[in-house]
Amino acid sequence: MSGTILVRDVMTSPAKSVGVGESVIEAVKKMNKYKISSVVVIGRKRLVGMITERDIMERIVEPFMDPRIVKAKDIMSSPVVTISPDVTIEEASTLMVKNRIKKLPVVKDGRLLGIVSATDLIRAVPKLTDLREELLRIRKQPL
Repeated sequence: MSGTILVRDVMTSPAKSVGVGESVIEAVKKMNKYKISSVVVIGRKRLVGMITERDIMERIVEPFMDPRIVKAKDIMSSPVVTISPDVTIEEASTLMVKNRIKKLPVVKDGRLLGIVSATDLIRAVPKLTDLREELLRIRKQPL
């Protein structure tokens, strides 16, 4: 048994997404339906951006823009920091802190596999602690 937890072990899949040409209201409806704080934006079957609650607050609410008219591509954050599914959750945490972000789309070979959030990483901490304790017990057993 390994004491390492990888991003693929804790990510949410599939990631919720909207197309570049969809309205912001469609993104908001999806975020509300799934009780999530962001959606990825897809264009030509590729991840091209991300819309977060902050994007909506800064680019729609504050300037009084109409979310029924504004398109996802017009308010999305881009480029997006992504991560491989084969990276440890410690590395994912470091990347999030370094970039001051709460979500990382998980991508392999250019394909969107899912998304990992800070909440997913926090949920994994007890599992990681249990794995480390088990490894310590195994090491202490006589041969």
